[in-house]
Amino acid sequence: MQGGEPVSTMKVSESEGKLEGLATAVTPNNKNSSCGGGISSSSSSSSSRGGSAKGWQYSDHMENVYGYLMKYTNLVTGWQYRFFVLNNEAGLLEYFVNEQSRNQKPRGTLQLAGAVISPSDEDSHTFTVNAASGEQYKLRATDAKERQHWVSRLQICTQHHTEAIGKMMSHAEGQQRDLIRRIECLPTSGHLSSLDQDLLMLKATSMATMNCLNDCFHILQLQHASHQKGSLPSGTTIEWLEPKISLSNHYKNGADQPFAAEQSKPVAVPEERPVAESGLLAREPEEINADDEIEDTCDNKEDDLGAVEEQRSVILHLLSQLKLGMDLTRVVLPTFILEKRSLLEMYADFMSHPDLFIAITNGATAEDRMIRFVEYYLTSFHEGRKGAIAKKPYNPIIGETFHCSWRMPKSEVASSVFSSSSTQGVTNHAPLLEESLNQVGADCYTVRFVAEQVSHHPPVSGFYAECTERKMCVNAHVWTKSKFLGMSIGVTMVGEGILSLLEHGEEYTFSLPCAYARSILTVPWVELGGKVSVNCAKTGYSASITFHTKPFYGGKLHRVTAEVKHNITNTVVCKVQGEWNSVLEFTYSNGETKYVDLTKLAVTKKRVRPLEKQDPFESRRLWKNVTDSLRESEIDKATEHKHTLEERQRTEERHRTETGTPWKTKYFIKEGDGWVYHKPLWKIIPTTQPAE
Repeated sequence: MQGGEPVSTMKVSESEGKLEGLATAVTPNNKNSSCGGGISSSSSSSSSRGGSAKGWQYSDHMENVYGYLMKYTNLVTGWQYRFFVLNNEAGLLEYFVNEQSRNQKPRGTLQLAGAVISPSDEDSHTFTVNAASGEQYKLRATDAKERQHWVSRLQICTQHHTEAIGKMMSHAEGQQRDLIRRIECLPTSGHLSSLDQDLLMLKATSMATMNCLNDCFHILQLQHASHQKGSLPSGTTIEWLEPKISLSNHYKNGADQPFAAEQSKPVAVPEERPVAESGLLAREPEEINADDEIEDTCDNKEDDLGAVEEQRSVILHLLSQLKLGMDLTRVVLPTFILEKRSLLEMYADFMSHPDLFIAITNGATAEDRMIRFVEYYLTSFHEGRKGAIAKKPYNPIIGETFHCSWRMPKSEVASSVFSSSSTQGVTNHAPLLEESLNQVGADCYTVRFVAEQVSHHPPVSGFYAECTERKMCVNAHVWTKSKFLGMSIGVTMVGEGILSLLEHGEEYTFSLPCAYARSILTVPWVELGGKVSVNCAKTGYSASITFHTKPFYGGKLHRVTAEVKHNITNTVVCKVQGEWNSVLEFTYSNGETKYVDLTKLAVTKKRVRPLEKQDPFESRRLWKNVTDSLRESEIDKATEHKHTLEERQRTEERHRTETGTPWKTKYFIKEGDGWVYHKPLWKIIPTTQPAE
């Protein structure tokens, strides 16, 4: 026994069945009187002023119990005597160092609502209190009878407060339903309207709050039930419940559905091909003539907060129908929150620094090439955002494609070494080898990009980029899964990318971070979060990258950290910290440091074919009417054009289902769980195995 506390032992006389205590327990009714028991109860009738107690009397009524118990702290400290108080009214189990410190702040407190009280199998004296928060007290009574008394009192208190939460939830749900009914019964116009922004805000936030509380209470019940039946098997997770209310049946507030998909009236767009014709479009791969591409002059600058404020009631109305954790894949979002570009084109913007991409293969060593890849990777995200306001790119239509390319002067790639603001020079980047420059006669390297929407449910995009002259290419597939998170929307990028450096016979596998649209009721902004890994199996180098979400209090926005490691020797060769849209600091194992200011990095404009030369299913031509309407702030017209495209996709999908016709992709082939470009560079150019 450790801890330095006065030892208070209690035992039951076998001959008399009485509790003889060397410790004192004080009753709340008379603090100056002493009891012979080590545990007391404010409503117990078994205590006696004479210092003895009759056999334990159990009842189902609530009791405030207090007394000394032994509490297990850790392997070093072991068991310690502590004075425990069961506060039935508050539903708390509190403990103090000793009885004399009872009027001070408790050393520890457990909420008993949702807790599980479990007698231990290891002996007849020990029991545990497992709170819903995950905190656990391991306690030991003097004997089996004392343990049983504590366990029974704690279980009664726990059940009472757990049921009370359920009753409170039921009462709150009734009030919330009554509130929504009263709002929806209001007229749609006049001084107090059902479409009043303040009322819509109240409706949305109350719905989100109740959904969150319901899910939390459900998880608490599952946890409680699992402990009663035995612990959950390892690896088991408790997920959010699916929505109980169909969205299509819940758009009310006296207004028509402003963004429902199935019930909206289709609007004819003369420029669009009819369904029958579009379904017969050639699905054979098309060779893009680079001479047809011209430097992009399109500048789809996103609107400021004004456009969002004008449509705030629509957002509030939408939020009032969503459930916490709900999958948004099949939810049709209002048109005004859209960016004026497709998701496929957004993926292309990750290649806006082709000089850094090409420079990866110029690294003289495997270590250098991995570090260069991390540098390129971390600088690829900031250009993907168009403006400070978080908006959503178009959901690509199945079969939609996007093509573009970049031309990069060789001299710029050769000198693409970031400037250092430290006093030490950056020496670990090897200069571009002269013979590499002489391999190609042209003055520019060309990076070609193609993306295709290969699946609708689930929504999967494939994209591929290559630089033939440098014998390097990247192939990736991404499934975007979006969820409603209360006042945020989270998007998980499920999939994998592979960068192939054919000159070195190396493959780098990588994943993508999650994205979050925060503060969707005020000024929405984008945040990246999650851990990303980069691995090269051949060289044994890997990188671990963490995009940090901003904590609730304090902390920096858009923070990112990374480590590049040689797995065989477990040596960290480079560390990175900073912000993915601002300044990055690279620290190398030799002590050198350099800084990269992403706001000053040159962005190479992509080259695209004019609309008249594009395939009808290429992104810019396909979404032209929607983009033009958004550019002119004609939201209703944009919604009509968008609905026409989506309805055509549904009609063709139904036709394929009825006829049993599988969808045929154009540029990507399904291989296992992923999608691979039909003519990747590694099938055309043999991989070399250089000696290092």
